[in-house]
Amino acid sequence: MSNDATGATGATGSTDQGATTAAGAAGGATVVDGITIDRVLVSILQKRLKSITEEMSIAMTRTTRSPILCEAKDFVTGLYDAEGNMLEQTENLPILAFSLAPVCKYIIDYYGDDVHPGDVIFHNDVFSMGNQNNDVAVYKPIFHGDTLVAWAAVKGHQADIGGNVQGGYNPLATEVWQETLRIPPVKVYDKGVLRRDVWEFIFANIRLDIVEEDMRAEIGSCVVGERGVLRIIERYGLEVFEAHKKFLFDSTERMMRQEIRSIPNGVYTGEADAFFDGQTPGSKSTIRVKVTVDDGHITFDYTGTDGQTPGFVNGTYASSASATILTFLQMVNPDIPHNQGMVRPITITIPEGTLLNAAYPAATTYGNHLCPNNADAIMRALGPVIPERVTAEWGELLCSLTTGKDPRKSGEAFVDINFMGMKGGSGGMYGTDGYDHIGMIDASGGVLDQDYEMFEQQTPHLLLKHELWEDSAGAGRWRGGVGVEMEYKVGGMVNLVTFGDGDVEASRGAQGGKEGTLNIIKLTLPDGTEHIPTTKDLVPNVEAGTLYFQQAGGGGGWGDPHERPAEKVLRDVRNGLVSEQKARDDYGVVINTSTWRVDEVETAKLRGSAS
Repeated sequence: MSNDATGATGATGSTDQGATTAAGAAGGATVVDGITIDRVLVSILQKRLKSITEEMSIAMTRTTRSPILCEAKDFVTGLYDAEGNMLEQTENLPILAFSLAPVCKYIIDYYGDDVHPGDVIFHNDVFSMGNQNNDVAVYKPIFHGDTLVAWAAVKGHQADIGGNVQGGYNPLATEVWQETLRIPPVKVYDKGVLRRDVWEFIFANIRLDIVEEDMRAEIGSCVVGERGVLRIIERYGLEVFEAHKKFLFDSTERMMRQEIRSIPNGVYTGEADAFFDGQTPGSKSTIRVKVTVDDGHITFDYTGTDGQTPGFVNGTYASSASATILTFLQMVNPDIPHNQGMVRPITITIPEGTLLNAAYPAATTYGNHLCPNNADAIMRALGPVIPERVTAEWGELLCSLTTGKDPRKSGEAFVDINFMGMKGGSGGMYGTDGYDHIGMIDASGGVLDQDYEMFEQQTPHLLLKHELWEDSAGAGRWRGGVGVEMEYKVGGMVNLVTFGDGDVEASRGAQGGKEGTLNIIKLTLPDGTEHIPTTKDLVPNVEAGTLYFQQAGGGGGWGDPHERPAEKVLRDVRNGLVSEQKARDDYGVVINTSTWRVDEVETAKLRGSAS
């Protein structure tokens, strides 16, 4: 499938007014499809749709069993109209946020009129608009009487999805079948009746029972969404709902176009590299983006990006486009509602066969994790023109996953993604320091991503250390977010998978800020032998008693470090985030640690401001 054009995220022929027409002079009533618009009701409906997706999210958190879902919240919940247009979402994990709507539209085209009340559809296939194999979605059509009015959807990262390696991450994969059980659109419930043969076929090819239970939780979350939408329609009527939805989309589009108009018209380019494709040591691929801003419309064109790799370091259109949108959203008004109107003024072009849109049957599990590299390219393009709205670069991802059998639980199989060391700090930006220890992809929860006690209950490992990493953040007027270091003792023999980047290039600073730090994972075997895996590795049979140590780098700093108030530097030193030496060398601040005071005279000398 080729996605060279705007695909599900682009606008085709939309205008600022859309379907909305004004009746009478300025300030008069607005009429849409014969319905007079109540602007208060528009706001109420927008907030209610948002609250429904939040209720769906709570249902997922309370009913799923895998820590990937119930703790790290590696899922997204959303509502979509009858045509698959986004009504609202709750984006626990941002990289998943804009991957539901493209599949919803695909399912609508796939089934045509063969959609009925009580249907439940599964999907994960990356070659039919899915974003990652492990991210399995449930779609439930919502009917008011005999009329299809909306869809409820949930997508979550499952603990296993078949393929060669338990847990789904196979750094040695060169084709999709070595990664996953492909699930194109398939009905597991047909008109409310469970298709037992289909259900058992799917889960016979997945190793862990917990996945079946978590997929039932996704279905339940969709039921919560269905009930919420039907209550709205029963209260206000379908015609009123549809008219106000159109007005909401058009209003949101105008808000987004206004934000885009605040960026000077022009063409801006940026590049970023991704290192080691999992197959060829020393390999490097370059992402190239051309950003065109033209009177309220913005285009991201990735023509010129390097071709897909032979390994699993490849993106899909859905994962890459989602990364593009969420990166851009960091630069605009955060109060813009997340519905179809928001994405109308955005066009994304990603040629098929490139690193960010690999062609069938490529391996693509790593694709979600190209988000930071994609973000770097966009920020390097727009940073010079809107510097106060673009962060310094974020700490790159380096993560690991352990699989094995828990000797404490009669050999029960487990999969654990090490969220505690997954990501370092975000970049500083004008007016604020970076976010310390992001945790998941693009700030989903940080230290809340994985509870220590749950980690030791769900795995046989013993946590020894998990703390913010002193001097890992790039110095700046607003420093980068601090990275993290952690250590645990392996319990039982496990297989270790590593996936990530950031051992070659640290996060860059912006506007005179300094760079952050690199990542590392190190294993110390029981006999004292040290082993440093590559950033895309499969290490089999790691012995019990092995020490696992990881450092995840900090984000880049924003602005001249000598402009950072000395009192803030003092506070960071007292809190163990910045060393006394770094305070002197990078910030030009001299601190007397016996009195915990700034030496004003020596600091003034270092900063060149002595009288």
